[in-house]
Amino acid sequence: MQTRDEQLARLRAGESPPVLIIGGGINGVGTYRDLAAQGQAALLVEAADFASGTSSAPSRLIHGGLRYLETGEAALVRESLTERNLLLKNACHVVHPLPVWVPLESWFRGSFMAVLRFLHLTRTPGAKGGVPVKLGLMLYDRFGVAHQTMPNHRMYLADAARKQVPVLAPNLRAVAEYYDASISHPERLVAELVADAERDCPAAMAIPYLAAGALRDGAVTLTDTLTGERFEVRPTVVVNAAGAWADGVQENLGFHERMIGGTRGSHLVVKSAALVRDLAGKMLYFETLDHRACLIYAIGEDRLLLGTTDLRSDDANDKFCTEAEIDYLFHELSLILPGVQLTRADIVFAYAGVRPLPLTKPGATGAISRDHKLVHFPPTAGRPFPLVTLIGGKWTTYRVCGEQIADAVLAHLGAKRRQSTEDLPIGGARGFPFAPADRAAYRADLAAQTGLSPERCAVLAARYGSRARDVALAEAAEPGMVAGISGYSSAEITLLCRDERVTRLEDVVLRRTLMAFEGAVTVQGLAALASLVGAALHWDATREAGEAAATLKLLQDRHRMTIG
Repeated sequence: MQTRDEQLARLRAGESPPVLIIGGGINGVGTYRDLAAQGQAALLVEAADFASGTSSAPSRLIHGGLRYLETGEAALVRESLTERNLLLKNACHVVHPLPVWVPLESWFRGSFMAVLRFLHLTRTPGAKGGVPVKLGLMLYDRFGVAHQTMPNHRMYLADAARKQVPVLAPNLRAVAEYYDASISHPERLVAELVADAERDCPAAMAIPYLAAGALRDGAVTLTDTLTGERFEVRPTVVVNAAGAWADGVQENLGFHERMIGGTRGSHLVVKSAALVRDLAGKMLYFETLDHRACLIYAIGEDRLLLGTTDLRSDDANDKFCTEAEIDYLFHELSLILPGVQLTRADIVFAYAGVRPLPLTKPGATGAISRDHKLVHFPPTAGRPFPLVTLIGGKWTTYRVCGEQIADAVLAHLGAKRRQSTEDLPIGGARGFPFAPADRAAYRADLAAQTGLSPERCAVLAARYGSRARDVALAEAAEPGMVAGISGYSSAEITLLCRDERVTRLEDVVLRRTLMAFEGAVTVQGLAALASLVGAALHWDATREAGEAAATLKLLQDRHRMTIG
C-alpha cells in the first residue's frame, strides 16, 4: 500500500482518476471499494483521517434495526439483516454474533399504536409491550433468513430470565431474546476496505487530510490540511459522501439548500467487572421513559459500552458527550438495573458523533428515517460534472449503499459492473478460519511458526484476523513492547504506520488501534508512541512532541480520559 506522500506525489504530477469521492467515512470508502472491484479508479479525499467522523462513533453494532419496524421501515430492516449476515461472513474477524435481550414491563402496552406506526399512520415512537415486540421479532426472523447463521428469537418469562441475569429490575414481566452482531473495531474495517480497493485497482487513490474546497472554473480545489498545499482536479463525476458535513460540500459546489438534519449520539465506556459478569454475555436493549432506545453490553473483561442519545444538532463537529447526556444514560440504566449504580468515576472513555440524517420538521428524533437516499444533480455550465449526494445511511448497510452509488457513477461513465461485492471477504477475514476449532488451530500454528506465546497470538488474531501473521512475523524479528502502552508492540505500530496511511499520532491511538478505547494509554506511552510513529513517518523532535501533546489534550477533553 502506498504512503500518503507517494499518493500526493502522484496528484502533484497531474494524475487524477475521473471519479472524485468526497468523504472518507464508511459510505465513501464503501463506494471507493466497490468501484475498485469494477476496475474503476477513484480519488477519495477526506479532510481528516479515514473514519474519524460519524463512522468512528457508532454503537459498534451490525444490526437489522429492530426499532425501524416500529416506524414501518420494513424494507430497510430486511436489507439490513441481509447485510448483517453477509458481514458475519465477510468480516468474521471483527463482526461477531451478539445475543440481545429486550426487557419488557408488560405484555400488551402500546399494541394498538404499534400497528398504527407500522402502517405509517403515525411516526411518533411509543411504549411497546411483549406482544408487539414478539410480532416484530417474528418479522425480524423472517427477514433475516438470507445467509442466516444465528438462532431465531425466543421469549423468557421474568423468573427464567433472572436466573441468567439476576440484576434485572423486579417489575419486568418478560424478556425477548434475539441475535444481532457487534463490530469490535469499525475503524479497522474502513482501513482494510481502502487497502482492498487499492490492491484490486492500483490506480485508485485515497488521501486523508486532504479537504475538498471551492469550485473554480470547473475544477475542484483540494487543500492539504497539514501543509496548506493546494491542488486542482477536474473530475468526470463527483460523489458527496461527506455525511454530517455534506451541506458544507454542497455549498462549496454552488448549492445553498440545506439537506442534513443531524442528531448527536453519545456513548460511554464504563469499567465494571461485576456488571460484565452479571450480564453474562448479553446486550440489554431497553426502552427509555421518552421512548428512545438505549443499550449496554460488555466489550472486554471489565468494560462495557453504554449508549446512546439522539439529540438534534446542526453542528457536524458536535463530538462532545455532555454532562446532561451522562445523567440521562445513567438514570435510564438504573431503571432496568436498579441495583447497579454507575458514577462518573467509572467512565474510562466517551465519544459522540452526529448522524447525517435527512432534514425534517421538529418532532421525535426516533421517527426520523435511518435509510439512505441518493440525490442526483446534472452538470451545469459552471459545474461541468454530475454530482451524486448521499443523505443518511447506516454502518450495517454501507456495502449495498456503496453498490448503489457505484452503479450511478458507472452509468455516468458509460461503464458496466463486473462483479458484486456481496461475497468478497474484507481485509483480515480473507483466509481467516470461521469455525472455532479452526481458529484455535490457526493460533497454534502461528505460535509455532513465530515463537510468540499462544496468548499473544490469540490477541493478534482477534485484532487482525489473517493479517495477524504479518504482525507476528514482524514481532518475532523485532521483539519489544511499547513502553507505557499495554498490549502493543513496537513492530506492530511500525507496521501500521507503513501499511495503513497513518498521518497523525491520533490516527494510531484512536483508529488504527483500540488502545484508547481499551484504556491502555499513559503519558509515558504517548511519548514512546510518538517516537515510534515519528521514526516511521520521518518527524523531527518538535513534531513528535507536538503530536503527543495534541493527542493527550484530545483524549482528555473530547473523550473524558484520565491519563496518568
